[in-house]
Amino acid sequence: MKSEFQIETKNLSVYYSKNYVIKNVNIKIPTKQLTAIIGPSGCGKTTLLKSFNRLLDLREDVKVTGEIKVDGINILGPRLDVADVRKKMGLLSQKPYPLPMSIYENVAYGLRIHHKKKGEELNKIVEHCLTEVGLWNEVKDRLHEPAAGLSVGQQQRLCLARAIAVKPEVVLCDEPTSALDPLAAKQIENLLLKLKKEYTVILVTHTLRQAKRVADYIIFLYFGQVIEHGPAAEFFNNPKNAETKAYLSGEIS
Repeated sequence: MKSEFQIETKNLSVYYSKNYVIKNVNIKIPTKQLTAIIGPSGCGKTTLLKSFNRLLDLREDVKVTGEIKVDGINILGPRLDVADVRKKMGLLSQKPYPLPMSIYENVAYGLRIHHKKKGEELNKIVEHCLTEVGLWNEVKDRLHEPAAGLSVGQQQRLCLARAIAVKPEVVLCDEPTSALDPLAAKQIENLLLKLKKEYTVILVTHTLRQAKRVADYIIFLYFGQVIEHGPAAEFFNNPKNAETKAYLSGEIS
């Protein structure tokens, strides 16, 4: 049985060279809910998000201390296989990055590598994932055309289909609508609301209105520290800290 909280951090700090980006973060991410990480630009939102699947390991100047527990296991442990951590985490970036191959292969590629799928079984999963993100009817007659030919909004939905194809437990979203027009952004928001029934969704957003629309839980970062976190309704209707009130009123941004 899944815990109430999928991810928990204890005294998590991240340094680039000798400068801290996030400091002493202690939070719990609810399972199968949509958690929004908000705060001013440069406050550490994306750094916190990338710590959850250890993407920060790709930087030579980074130092991470504390604990990040995913399903009760500290993923910063020395004997942990990072590949196993990342298999649990789908990632949706600010800008869509479709693979330089066909629409079909963008979804099928990970399935072949991680799950050894092929033939009709593979076809059915690809169709299912494209249907889940509302893309199947738009692309079913050109599956073998280059993914680069899709609109930006379609590419972002394709990247989401690719992320969920390998059955992660968590979907990490780093401002996934920032490069999209309002209609395409709304499609992504609706998909995330749908997906939280099956996945734990963590969304970095610079837009308070978006956080209000979609989030169940809020984490507010300011200068690398968690100022306040809790259920979204309580956070927006009854903020407890002066910094939170100032951010919500637009005094700090």
